[in-house]
Amino acid sequence: MMNHWGACISYRRFGYQPSSTQYLRSEFMRDYDRIIFLSAFRRLQDKTQVFPLPGNVFVHNRLTHSLEVASVGRSLGLIAGNRLSEELSSELNLQEIAFYQHELAGVIASGCLAHDVGNPAFGHSGEKAISHFFESNASHSINGQTLQAHFSEHEWQDLIHFEGNANALRLLTHQFQGRLPGGHTLMMVTLASILKYPCASHEMDKKYIHRKKYGYFQSDQAAFDTIIDEFNMRNSDGSIFRHPFVYLVEAADDICYRIIDMEDAHRIGILSREQIEYYFLKLLNELGIQTTRTEEVLHRILDDNEAVSFLRAKCIHSLVNTSTDIFFKNKDAILAGTFNSSLMDEVHASCTALADIEKISIQKIYNHPSVIEVELAGYNVMSEILAVFVESMLTEKKNTMQQKCLLLIPQQYNLSKTDCSHYEKTMGVLDFVSGMTDGYATEMYRRIKGIEIPTHK
Repeated sequence: MMNHWGACISYRRFGYQPSSTQYLRSEFMRDYDRIIFLSAFRRLQDKTQVFPLPGNVFVHNRLTHSLEVASVGRSLGLIAGNRLSEELSSELNLQEIAFYQHELAGVIASGCLAHDVGNPAFGHSGEKAISHFFESNASHSINGQTLQAHFSEHEWQDLIHFEGNANALRLLTHQFQGRLPGGHTLMMVTLASILKYPCASHEMDKKYIHRKKYGYFQSDQAAFDTIIDEFNMRNSDGSIFRHPFVYLVEAADDICYRIIDMEDAHRIGILSREQIEYYFLKLLNELGIQTTRTEEVLHRILDDNEAVSFLRAKCIHSLVNTSTDIFFKNKDAILAGTFNSSLMDEVHASCTALADIEKISIQKIYNHPSVIEVELAGYNVMSEILAVFVESMLTEKKNTMQQKCLLLIPQQYNLSKTDCSHYEKTMGVLDFVSGMTDGYATEMYRRIKGIEIPTHK
């Protein structure tokens, strides 16, 4: 287990042997740049965050959300890194001090940038749709046995609880067919910073914050173990805890979606400027911020969108500082792996304004008709696509249409002609389907249902 903040640092890359090549960029800056150029990252621009993606009104998609989380994460990493280097200067060597002063901000920004790359189309409803497909088709017969019978107990748990966090680790570390080993060979510490739930699907336990969901698929346990062992993230009883940097990545994500979802709700007319001002000013007051000057500025801003943006920036700045204070207040428990909370949950416990924001978000935002419509559409679209491709992949004596269907799966995911297990073949289908954007998935659904016939221009 960790007993020193220097143990949180690693200069090793996953699946890569270091060379003598010298780079002008730091290794952690290179991670950020690699993620920016990932196809999976670019596809986030057409994946739902909360609201549908209209053409005439700006709301956040997964890509803009990830960029903003990375910006907030960089601030958290910069503040935390400077404070750690100052307060622990007698415990850290010069290299460790330099890391916290100059590199931690980049690590947290990279982790934030990558945290959603494993999310499927249609937001979190896409995860639920994939899980629902397997659960509802458990008794469907393929090859003379049920779908569920094709998998081990632990493999089945992966499928009926499909998790975007686990999918992110897979996407970043897995050697896909025809590709080089090591995935995208990111720094170990970057990968550790996104392991929000360091457990398997059959180990989930909502009593513990780090086990509310799971962080790796059975197929990717070797990659997971490599990262865990790099930082000795195991207790004496064998249980696994989070890397301390996860709390900063998680806080950046929590801050952004709690505040920016409200801004989006205002943009599309669900919440008024007056409502936003009430909740955001209350939040600032409860965080100990004197708002007299802020209110004076607001009175001079005639544009409603500008006023909301101004308050959003104030709230994010204040939550960054408050979260960092909580991180330091609990740094010993965080390092030891005994801190069973998140930084924003701790803010929430003493801030009624966040509870109010959460309540109105559930009532007015997450249950808005347009959001529910996307969820329902996602269920139908994902279920139909999976029904076609999973059965085609697993059927031993494929008919002509099933053989043709598999030609649509990119080579790196198409394991139909390999001797892989049923589970690995199904994961290949999920690699293909989960990578689809909202638009591509919808288009494929319409075509395989015969609603729309492809034409060549």
